[in-house]
Amino acid sequence: MPEATPGFKRRLREAFDATSVGQTFAYRRTFTEGDVALFCGVTGDYNPYHQDEAFARESWYGRRTIPGLLTGSMLTHIGGMLGFLATEMRFEYLAPVYVGDTITCTVTILEKDGSRRRVECGADFVNQEGTLVLRARFSGFPGQVRLAR
Repeated sequence: MPEATPGFKRRLREAFDATSVGQTFAYRRTFTEGDVALFCGVTGDYNPYHQDEAFARESWYGRRTIPGLLTGSMLTHIGGMLGFLATEMRFEYLAPVYVGDTITCTVTILEKDGSRRRVECGADFVNQEGTLVLRARFSGFPGQVRLAR
C-alpha cells in the first residue's frame, strides 16, 4: 500500500483533534417500505420476517420487521459526515423496528487513543416512543469532520 501524503496525514490529525470524549452526533429518519425493498435487494436479505406478511403475522412480532442492519446502517450517515473509517462494529438488537417507525441514532465518543489516533464510540437507537431498539459500539479513525454538534 502506498504511503499517504503529508496533507492527508495532517487532515487525519485535524479530524482526530476536532473530536472530544463526550461529543455527540444525532441523525433521525423514518423507515419506509421503499427503504426495506432497496436494502433487501442490495443485500439479498429475503428473510421472511422482513418479506412475508403471513409468516411474520404468526411470529411474536405480529407483522414484518425491518432488517436490523438497515437500522444499524444509520451509523453510516453519521460516519460519512465524519469521514469515519470504521475498523470494528458490534450491534445488540433490543426491540423490533417496523416500517413507519422513526428512529433517532445518537453517537457518543467514548474514548480517544492519541497514540493510535483511534476513536471508540457508542450509539443508541431509540424509536418514536422512546424505546431503545438497538445499541452499537464501534471504533475507527475520523478523517474529515464535516458535522459538528
